[in-house]
Amino acid sequence: MGSGIAQIAAQSGCEVWITDTRQEALDKSRASLTATLTTLSEKGKITEEEKTATLGRLHFTTSMSDLKHCELVIEAIVEDLAIKQQVFRSIEEVVSETCVLATNTSSLSVTSIASACRVPERVLGLHFFNPAPLMPLVEIIPALQTRSGLADELRALTAGWKKVSVVCRDLPGFIVNRVARPYYSEALRILDEGAADMAAIDEAMRRIGFRMGPFELMDLIGHDVNYTVTETVFRSFYFDPRYRPSITQKRLVEAGWLGRKSGRGFYSYTKDTERAAPSMDEELLRSIANRILTMLINEAYDALYLGVASREDLDLAMIKGVNYPKGLISWGIEIGLNTIRERMDALYQKYREDRYRTSPGLY
Repeated sequence: MGSGIAQIAAQSGCEVWITDTRQEALDKSRASLTATLTTLSEKGKITEEEKTATLGRLHFTTSMSDLKHCELVIEAIVEDLAIKQQVFRSIEEVVSETCVLATNTSSLSVTSIASACRVPERVLGLHFFNPAPLMPLVEIIPALQTRSGLADELRALTAGWKKVSVVCRDLPGFIVNRVARPYYSEALRILDEGAADMAAIDEAMRRIGFRMGPFELMDLIGHDVNYTVTETVFRSFYFDPRYRPSITQKRLVEAGWLGRKSGRGFYSYTKDTERAAPSMDEELLRSIANRILTMLINEAYDALYLGVASREDLDLAMIKGVNYPKGLISWGIEIGLNTIRERMDALYQKYREDRYRTSPGLY
C-alpha cells in the first residue's frame, strides 16, 4: 500500500521519500515500482521520459530523519494502534511544525492516533483503497482534533493526484468498511441458515449489477483482512448485532483458508476444481438480492442519519471505493423508501433481532 501511494504522488510531480526500518522492504518496494512503471511505459500508458522522471522522484531510506523536509507524511504500516502512535511520535521529532501527518488506517480511530501527537491538529486520516494506483477513492477522515480546513486542503491535493475523495466522520469503518458490511454478513447469514448456497448468493448479486458476489469478493480480499475488519467494526460499535462476525468465516481464518492468496477459501482455486453451477430458481435469486440490498440500503441511510458523511459522498464512496453499480442512497430512492421499510420490517418480524432494526434515516 505504501508503495502504491508513493507511486501516485511521484507520478503527480511530488518528491517522495519512502521509509522503512527494513532494507529488504525498501528493496522490494523499489523493484516493484520500477517493474510497474516499466510495464506502464511498455503499454504506452506513460512515456519513457515520464517513467524516468517518476523514478527520479522516488527516494528510499531507512532513516526517518530524511523526512525532515516533507510537507506531508502518510503512514501505511500494520493496523496496530500502539505501533502507529509510536511511529507518529517519532515522525513529530523529525518534521516541521507545519508538516501534515496522515494515517492510511482502514479501521482504527484517527482521533486516538492524533492523541499521541504534540500537534494533534495537523493529523487526519487519508484512507486509500488497494491497489492504490488503480482504485480512485480516498476517504479523508478528520480527527476530533484536526484543525478546520485541513480536510479541504487534502481534498484539493488528492484531486491533483487524480483521486476522488470523500470526507467522513471518524467513526468505525468510516464510510466504505461500515456501509459494505451487510454485503458480506447478510450473505453469510443466508448461507448459515441453509437458505441458499454460495453459488446462488453470488449469482443473485451479480444479476443486479455487482461485479462480484459476496463470497467471491471475500475470497479476493482475504478472510484474514475481511474478518478482522468486521470484528473491529463490531467491537468498536459496542457489539451492535448489525455488525456481528460470522463463525463460519472465522473457521476459514483458523484453517488458514484465506481465499485466493492461499488457494482455498469459500471456493477452491486449484486448477482441477470445478465450481457448482448456481441455482436458476428466479424467485430464490430475487429474494436473496432483495434481502442483501435492503440491508445495504438500510445501513447507508443509517450512516446518513448519523452524519457520517453527506448524501453525495456516501453514494460516491460506494461507487468509487467498492465498484457498486449505484450509490445506495440513490438506489433506495429508486426502489422506494417505503418498500425498503416494509422489507426491513418483514425481516424484523421474522427474526425478532435488533440486527434487523429499521434505520430512522428511512423515515
